[in-house]
Amino acid sequence: MGYHVIDPETVEPTPDRPCVQRAVGDAAGLENVALNFYEVEPGEQIPLAYHYHDDQEEVFYVEAGDLRVETPEGQRVVPEGSILVVEPDSPQRAFVPEDADESVRTLVLGAPPTDDVHAYEPDE
Repeated sequence: MGYHVIDPETVEPTPDRPCVQRAVGDAAGLENVALNFYEVEPGEQIPLAYHYHDDQEEVFYVEAGDLRVETPEGQRVVPEGSILVVEPDSPQRAFVPEDADESVRTLVLGAPPTDDVHAYEPDE
């Protein structure tokens, strides 16, 4: 058995990302789920650009602020305290607009933890 209590602030940010990403799942040694904590300022996006996954399901819990998500059907607003579920093969790009008044804090869970990410080009 194993138990972990982790303060996300103690996890070093992942380098070279367009926003602050803390790989909480890696710090906890998780093998069956990706778990990341993001702090996104106005004008920044959550990695990975506009993309979709073959098999991975993603869940975004917005702790603070309003997260914007671009999809082929249009832009969605995920308000503070809400959860967004993204099914496999569903293109999305999560971001905070440049003109936003506040940053966003969100916890993102992805399972299974795969590298099945594909760039999505809306014009194709």
